[in-house]
Amino acid sequence: MADQAAPAERFFKTAWFSKAAKKAHISDDELCAAIRQVVLGHADDLGGGVFKKRLSKNLYRSIILARGGDYWVYEYLFAKQDRGDIEDDQLDNFRKLAKAYATLTKQQVDELTQHKDWIEICN
Repeated sequence: MADQAAPAERFFKTAWFSKAAKKAHISDDELCAAIRQVVLGHADDLGGGVFKKRLSKNLYRSIILARGGDYWVYEYLFAKQDRGDIEDDQLDNFRKLAKAYATLTKQQVDELTQHKDWIEICN
């Protein structure tokens, strides 16, 4: 019997991340390839549903929030040359946001995409 209850993974970038990625010349194709690596465990797991992944030939770092393995959201982007890492208080805030994302219903996610707060990629 096929597992029909398991939802398909969906991948998003926030509107802010989308603008930052465009400015950094990071394409959706690169984001999709990178997020598939994150799903396979090829990223820095910062705990609490927060992951850090290198992008654009190691020039940028992305922060990705996972919602129970169903939804993966590119949330934050920074240049490696501009900062070493995110601060502890930022990490705490990302963990809180990931926890909040975990409570979103499918309808709420659909509303986020309709209002262009989240942009679905890799579909």
